[in-house]
Amino acid sequence: VLIDCGASSLIALKRAGLDPSEIGYVLLTHLHGDHFGGLPFLVLDGQFSRRTRPLVVGGPPGVRERVEAAMEVFFPGSSKVDRRFAVEFVELREREPTLVGPASVTAFVVKHASGAPAYALRVEYGERVISYSGDTEWTESLVEAARGAGLFVCEAYFFERKIKYHLNYQTLRENRHRLECRRVVLTHMSADMLSRRSEADVECADDGQVITL
Repeated sequence: VLIDCGASSLIALKRAGLDPSEIGYVLLTHLHGDHFGGLPFLVLDGQFSRRTRPLVVGGPPGVRERVEAAMEVFFPGSSKVDRRFAVEFVELREREPTLVGPASVTAFVVKHASGAPAYALRVEYGERVISYSGDTEWTESLVEAARGAGLFVCEAYFFERKIKYHLNYQTLRENRHRLECRRVVLTHMSADMLSRRSEADVECADDGQVITL
């Protein structure tokens, strides 16, 4: 399962030694290019590598239309070609647990303008739970999404500066006690946040980092 698929995701998968054809499910938090713009490349790579396993893409309402439109921009005609593998789309609805392969996915609406609902995602696989904030300013939905999770991956765009639709580290720190999860790891960090990561008392993610739950 891959959560979000930005423009460099295919490169990152290969750099990590992972076979993109083994990715069976992609879950999208919202429909901004930096979170789903890598899907046309993932699909094209599947064609070139003679992939046969279906690829299931779950995301907010309108996910099929937005992804296929992006495919047409990058590679005209690519959304309609015959492939050896199916690309299937599942629309995630707010607070409705949805089975996506072996996992149960629950979407929580957050505060981020993207032309469609933006979600925090809670992914349950057996007894393991991973939650991801997606892009958002602080909202009570994060408390619910993170509850009981072994890992909560949360954006921290700036260290203390507040901007609309994004979360900063200081706000997260003030609300950390409300997040009933085992571990919080920060992601989606700007240059400002990265330059001050040594000041944070919450773990910051690194590219290629492996976390075992």
